[in-house]
Amino acid sequence: MKKLSILFTAALLAGTAFAASAKAGDELTVTSWGGAYSMSQRKAYYEPYNAAGNKITEAEYNGEVAKIKAMVEANAITWDVIDVDSATALQGCAEGALETIDWAKLGLDKAKFLGADISECSVPTIVYSTVFGYDTSKLKDGPTSINDLYDLAKFPGKRALQKNPTVNLEWALIADGVPAADVYKVLATPEGVDRAFKKLDTIKSEIVWWEAGAQAPQLLADGQVVMTSAWNGRLQTPIDVDGKPFKIVWDHQALDWDLWAITKGTPKLEEAYRFLAFASGAKPQAEQTKHIAYGPANADAIPNVDPNTLAKLPTAPDNLKTAWNLDAQFWADHGDELKERFNAWLAK
Repeated sequence: MKKLSILFTAALLAGTAFAASAKAGDELTVTSWGGAYSMSQRKAYYEPYNAAGNKITEAEYNGEVAKIKAMVEANAITWDVIDVDSATALQGCAEGALETIDWAKLGLDKAKFLGADISECSVPTIVYSTVFGYDTSKLKDGPTSINDLYDLAKFPGKRALQKNPTVNLEWALIADGVPAADVYKVLATPEGVDRAFKKLDTIKSEIVWWEAGAQAPQLLADGQVVMTSAWNGRLQTPIDVDGKPFKIVWDHQALDWDLWAITKGTPKLEEAYRFLAFASGAKPQAEQTKHIAYGPANADAIPNVDPNTLAKLPTAPDNLKTAWNLDAQFWADHGDELKERFNAWLAK
C-alpha cells in the first residue's frame, strides 16, 4: 500500500506522456464488463482507435474463465483481447488460456505500470476498488465504516452485495475484528472461513445479491436497498453524470486491478499488441478517468489527470487510509473451494 501511494505521488510530480499510434486497418473483438465501465473504454480507447481506420467490435462477459478456455481448446477464438480482473489473469494464465505478454512488443516500460507483476499474461489498465455506498436522500446520517454494513440495528433494511465470496469474506472478517493485514492468514484456515460465514449469517436475511456491475447502483437508485457494495466507478458515475445523491464509503476499500489480456491462439495477435500499446499509453489512460473514476495503471498518466478527478479515485491519499489489496494469488489458490462453500451457504 505504501508503495502504491509513493508511485502515484511521484507520478504527480514528474512523468513523461507516452501514446502509441494505431495502425489503420486492425479488426479486433474486445471483451469487457459492460455498463459505465465499457462506456469509458469506448470513449478513451475504442473510438479514437476506430477513428484511425480500425474496427473494434465490443463483447461483454462476467469474468468467466471457462468461456475463454473453451474457445482456446476448441480453437474457435471469437474474443481477441479481454479485460480481466487479477484473479482471472492468474487463473487464465495458469490454465493456458491467455498469451504471455512480450513487453518489448508493446514498446512500454513495464516498471511504470502498477500491478505489472500480477501476471505474466496481462497488462494493467486500471486500479479500481470495491466500496460500499448509500443514498443520502434516504439516510441522512449514513454509514461511515465497514462495521455499519453489518449493523442492522443502526441501519435496518436491505443491503446489496456481489454474489461472490471475494471481498465479502474479507469484509466479514474485518467487521468481526480481524486486522486487514491478517485477513488472508485467517481466511486460509478452516476456523477463519467459519468465522467469516458466521458474520455473514448476521445479515444474510437482508442481502440482495447483484451479479452485473450495473445492478448495484440501480438497486440503490430504485430504493430496493439502503446500501450496496459496488465497484467505485459504478457509484461515482451516477453521482457525476446523473446527479444521484449517492455517497461512497471508502473505509476498508478493496483495491484491485483490471488488466488487458490476449486470448491464447488468436489469429490476430499482432493486431492485439498494437491495440494494447495504444490503450496502455499515458494519454488514453488519463482520458478514461474523465468517464469513470478508476485510477490509471500507467503512472505516467497521472500528470494528465484533472486534479478534481484525482480526489475521486481509489488512489487518492484520503481514500487510501484504510485500503487493502485484494490478494489475487490467494483466490487463485483457494477460489474454487471457497466458491463451493459460498454457493452451498447461499442454498441453505
